[in-house]
Amino acid sequence: MAQSPPPPVLQPVRGAARVAVAALLLAGAAWVVRAVWEIRLAVAGEPASGPPDRGDGSHRPLTALEDSYHVVVTAGGVVALICALVFLSWLWRVRDNARVLSGRPARYSDIWVYVGWSVPVMNLWVPRGLVADVYEGSTGGKPAPMILNIWWVLWLVGMVSGVGLLYQDSKDEVVERAYTELWPLLASDAAVVGAAVAAVFVVRAVTAVQLERGAAGAAAPVPAA
Repeated sequence: MAQSPPPPVLQPVRGAARVAVAALLLAGAAWVVRAVWEIRLAVAGEPASGPPDRGDGSHRPLTALEDSYHVVVTAGGVVALICALVFLSWLWRVRDNARVLSGRPARYSDIWVYVGWSVPVMNLWVPRGLVADVYEGSTGGKPAPMILNIWWVLWLVGMVSGVGLLYQDSKDEVVERAYTELWPLLASDAAVVGAAVAAVFVVRAVTAVQLERGAAGAAAPVPAA
């Protein structure tokens, strides 16, 4: 009797998933802190001296609260960068495993794992497609769960609405917005926090599928010759 093929050799993903989940939750917490500081700025009100950015390269000295907000925003940016690196590390592992489980190449080339998040227009769907392709390859073609779409919609809202990773306003300009248009900022903060939480469930869903497939393959009996 011919032997069945050996079980697939998958990269370990449990540890990478746990680190990714922790980083995502930390990033969400950083944006909660940012929202709290924006509320504090709005409650304190704009100083009589006007906004920090006077225009034409002129800036007034910051208040203690404004200065602390700069620290909060900088710290949040560092946390977000670490989160992005950890998430991409996890994504690389599960993409490799999906290729092994599906027996086919990934839908997107490797370069899109990095540039797909920043290339204009392409960043509206490529990152979601990367994760969806991993899930479908890991499950044998099952469609991605609804939580993936929820995550992506929240990510897009946060990205384009004012406080996402790709937002280009200076810290002083965001301070001025906290004084004059708090609610749009808070809505953006909420979208970023929601995206981080939804991404946790995405990571857990993809990881669980691969762990299940890996365990099933390892436990499959190999008939004697």
